[in-house]
Amino acid sequence: MAEALAKSDYIGKEHAAPTKAFELLPRPTTKTGLVGWLTSVDHKKIGLMYGSFAIFFFLVGGLEALLIRTQLIVPNNRFIDATTYNQLFTMHGTTMIFLGVMPLNAAFFNLLIPIQIGARDVAFPRLNAFSLWAFVTGAILLNLGWLSYINPDWAFGGAPSVGWFGYAPLTSKTFSPQLSTDLWTVGLQVLGLSSIVASLNFIVTIINLRAPGLTMMRLPVFCWMALVTSFLLVLALPAIAIALVEVMFDRNFGTNFFEVSNGGQPVLWQHLFWVFGHPEVYILILPPMGYVSEILPTFSRKPLFGYPIIVFSGAAIGFIGFGVWSHHMFTTGMGNVATAAFSVATMAIAVPTGVKIFNWIGTLWGGRIVTRTPMMFALGFIWMFMLGGFSGIMHSAAPADAQQQDSYFVIAHFHYVLIGGATFALLAAIHYWFPKFFGRLVPEFWGKLSFWIIFVGFNVTFFPMHFLGLNGMPRRTWTYDANMGWNEGNFIATMGAYTLGLGIFTYFAVLIYTYFKGEKCGSDPWDGRTLEWSIPSPPPEYNFAVIPTAHARDAFWYEKHHQEEIAQEQAEHKKSEADHGGIHMPDQSWYPFLGCIGLFIGIYNFIQLKAPVVYFGHTIAASHLPFAIAGGVILFVCCYLWSLEGPGGYHIHLDAHGNETVSREH
Repeated sequence: MAEALAKSDYIGKEHAAPTKAFELLPRPTTKTGLVGWLTSVDHKKIGLMYGSFAIFFFLVGGLEALLIRTQLIVPNNRFIDATTYNQLFTMHGTTMIFLGVMPLNAAFFNLLIPIQIGARDVAFPRLNAFSLWAFVTGAILLNLGWLSYINPDWAFGGAPSVGWFGYAPLTSKTFSPQLSTDLWTVGLQVLGLSSIVASLNFIVTIINLRAPGLTMMRLPVFCWMALVTSFLLVLALPAIAIALVEVMFDRNFGTNFFEVSNGGQPVLWQHLFWVFGHPEVYILILPPMGYVSEILPTFSRKPLFGYPIIVFSGAAIGFIGFGVWSHHMFTTGMGNVATAAFSVATMAIAVPTGVKIFNWIGTLWGGRIVTRTPMMFALGFIWMFMLGGFSGIMHSAAPADAQQQDSYFVIAHFHYVLIGGATFALLAAIHYWFPKFFGRLVPEFWGKLSFWIIFVGFNVTFFPMHFLGLNGMPRRTWTYDANMGWNEGNFIATMGAYTLGLGIFTYFAVLIYTYFKGEKCGSDPWDGRTLEWSIPSPPPEYNFAVIPTAHARDAFWYEKHHQEEIAQEQAEHKKSEADHGGIHMPDQSWYPFLGCIGLFIGIYNFIQLKAPVVYFGHTIAASHLPFAIAGGVILFVCCYLWSLEGPGGYHIHLDAHGNETVSREH
């Protein structure tokens, strides 16, 4: 089945000359409106949908954070109860990591990789659509518990309250009997499925679909970071998948992987979780390093300094990242030898990260720096990420880590890395590539204003947490007494959180305004260096009218300075494509979307097999088993029909004036 799916989906570098009968069709040939989005296999539409869902959940996670900070603004507060607070910090962490930053990176993978490597789509377009809808399925499963606050008849027991790390035995039925913990477990597994499918797709795309002349050492740095990240996902996610299956079996089938009373070992969960969890940090941060490596040369008006070193340091970060997981476990009693080994490895991983920072500084040095809004966010990323890295190096020393473990100092550290780092770079990337996909420039005044509000709000929020942590405030604290000495720090941090929220609101409000009313721009508003800036804005369905040839590392920069040579090559390539049936595009498909509906039905009912099916107060079935089987059947049938669709599609023919006609196989 997998082989059939792959064969039905693969888009190769070249397409054989058509051997079947063709029928000329008028434009458009694709479905539009809601149906067009639900059935789309266009990497750009999938990227925009990924981004839209990710931004929605990013804002949801931000709202959860504001509720947490409001609870802590004053001592002995009763704004929310302890149970709701536990649910909020669990879902805040889960949402921001798995439903915010990761899918935002996936959105840019979809939007940029094909057009940066000179391809017309990803290798497996329908598999790409399946990864999107699997992500949406997992996101819904994770958040179903909140419906209990809307209608108590939906017996989810509220949102999960086990922490985003899900430490055993908190995830056992004894401590978390509610159904939402099961939903959290299977939701993460579905998200892992989505990520692995997408990662394999991007690995094949980058390796197999590069334009002629685009060797691996001419790839844009972003594509390199995406490739390393994809390998990290494929290698790291199986560990968390195994751990989640064990939790599910402990909760529902009486096994004892983590049940101490029956010989289980809770520390096993920590090892399995952090074998995934620490590479996950680099899964989140390597793509932002790629964004910054594209933005800095553009606004410094010079090539990236030390390109090979940046590429190899990114690969080194990915490799070493698998050998440092137990620095999260220095206080679990691993022993001196293990602690020393992981301490040294943690110090070592700072080296390639520092190398990247020096290369970025080298790019800025001597350049003609233009301080547009994307550049400001990129520079903010470098500075904030450095501050987070400094406190991270402190944690590599086991004695310091033992003091700061589970304190607010750790919260300050990883928020400087994941907000000051990943989020600042993502905001830079959104601003930088917004003109490419929407054809409009964000106003500089409002863009810079949002940057300064976010910058100030972020530092006012998280810098005081270093002092709160050193003063003994533990993480996951619902409330505190007035005599603990934490009052001022928490009040300042909460005011900063409100300011940060205002900055994020301003940022996205300006984007919405720009989408409708912004200044229209051409295809290359920033004087870019890579291939995506060589095509119209927004990009056409087929991306490139003629597949480009890369003659240098900054392929479009070379093209702009050798126009006669490039024009001759494009004419030859255009004639070759015409001889091979024109530009091949894959058909839209319902099967990825419908398959994920079956996936949702099957999983949701599987975790409640023995419970009666109750809707709106009425029992309609004695067991969920028939519905679980039905969901599995829907998924299987959709995959089977998907495999029968074949590699067909339609061909777009462009005349000398750019007018399109379409031919389709009978």
